[in-house]
Amino acid sequence: MRPAPSLSTAEPPVAPRRVCVGVVAGAHGVRGAVRIKSFTAEPKDIGRYGPLRDESGGTQYKLRVIGSAKGVVVATLSGVEDRNRAEALRGLRLYLDRDALPPTGEEEFYHADLIGLEAVLGDGTPIGEVQTVNDFGAGDTLEIRRPEGPPLVVPFTRAVVPVVDIAGGRLVVDPPPGLLEALPQDPEDAP
Repeated sequence: MRPAPSLSTAEPPVAPRRVCVGVVAGAHGVRGAVRIKSFTAEPKDIGRYGPLRDESGGTQYKLRVIGSAKGVVVATLSGVEDRNRAEALRGLRLYLDRDALPPTGEEEFYHADLIGLEAVLGDGTPIGEVQTVNDFGAGDTLEIRRPEGPPLVVPFTRAVVPVVDIAGGRLVVDPPPGLLEALPQDPEDAP
């Protein structure tokens, strides 16, 4: 008889960080092809880095790009053989492990690397945590979740975010004058 395993107080291994590289926009044709909105710099590269997984990480898909159409790539996914199955995948987010992506250049960042960083002022005063990175057409913005009050949205420019320290888990924000003062500290204080 084997003794019962001892319980370890060590933390469990950290799951690899994943990056959403695309989302299924719908079916294309009757043979199971899908339209995918790619989030890679070059849309057709979505299939270049290896198999993709669903949000849970439980289902893996091999993707083969077969064309493009109106802002999306057209691709086949392993296991998807007909239009009904392809249509059922509408909205499916496709992920890669962060390590599968190429390293970024200087002054380049994957959005996934920015999300979760602590945001501080130049003097080290904590502001909050980066919640999302958005681009509504005028350049990237960072939405920073604050411990109290509404989120803070700042332009992701060198002038407003002069320091990004991925390894240190933080970034420095130099907000334009009045930005922090203009925000109510408590939602009940809002007009």
